[in-house]
Amino acid sequence: MAAEYYAGFVDGIPVAHVCACPRFEIPGYRLTRLVVMPEWQGAGVGTRFLNYIAEMHKNGGGRNGRRLPSYFHTSHPQLCGYLRYSKLWSQCSAVMHGGNKKKSMASINKSARASGAVEVSGGYGGHFRAVQGFKYIGEKIK
Repeated sequence: MAAEYYAGFVDGIPVAHVCACPRFEIPGYRLTRLVVMPEWQGAGVGTRFLNYIAEMHKNGGGRNGRRLPSYFHTSHPQLCGYLRYSKLWSQCSAVMHGGNKKKSMASINKSARASGAVEVSGGYGGHFRAVQGFKYIGEKIK
């Protein structure tokens, strides 16, 4: 409910969107759910759009004018490659395997028991997907 959604247009046609959520524990923003329409994929529209939104937040264009960094996680191989070699982004994490689903389920159920909620039969993780995290650092001022 604290998310802000951004859409990118070319000649009035929507071609991309991304969501920015506040990360209160850092502080910063989490950019998530970058989607580019299929006919625009590979043309550089998505990365330029992502850079624009991250730069906007870095310069105080986000919530309450705060100048905060943006973080982005992805498992898309080409997008990881772009972000890894871009001078605008710094890689800050990489999980090359899935999480422990049973440990996640135990944690969720422990919280459910403490609050009197219903226990669940599932958890997160275990999908063996390599997820890499990046922090937007922007242009370095000389």
